[in-house]
Amino acid sequence: MSKISRRKAREEAVILLYQSDLLEKDIEKTLVNEISLGREIDAFTSDIVRGVKDNLEEIDTLIKRIVENWALERIAFIDRNIIRVGIYEMLYKNEIPLKVSVDEAIEIAKRFGQKEDTPKFVNGVLGKIFLEIQQGKTLKKIG
Repeated sequence: MSKISRRKAREEAVILLYQSDLLEKDIEKTLVNEISLGREIDAFTSDIVRGVKDNLEEIDTLIKRIVENWALERIAFIDRNIIRVGIYEMLYKNEIPLKVSVDEAIEIAKRFGQKEDTPKFVNGVLGKIFLEIQQGKTLKKIG
């Protein structure tokens, strides 16, 4: 399996999660479908996708708390999944510095975001979580 950059792996994870979310299809079925079509899924991509899936309830609860006046369903599918990937990394991937997770999510938001202000929105949500982790209000878990 060819190795791709971590940025590309994150982008692919966002796209796979977006597909699964949009089509209301289990992420494992989405992965199997992509592989059956001959697509190679990078190990880092697969780790992110499965990590988000396995921790989706906790991740979405955190998003709902941070975006107070927005229902999760009102956040565009792609934007929601960019944020999910960022949160997953921040909480479960201790080898990745928090700032890197935030910066990567913002860059992906610039490329794939639904609206002009998506990068700012992603930064706002992840920035609040970043501060909570630093202040010990949201525990960063061992991944």
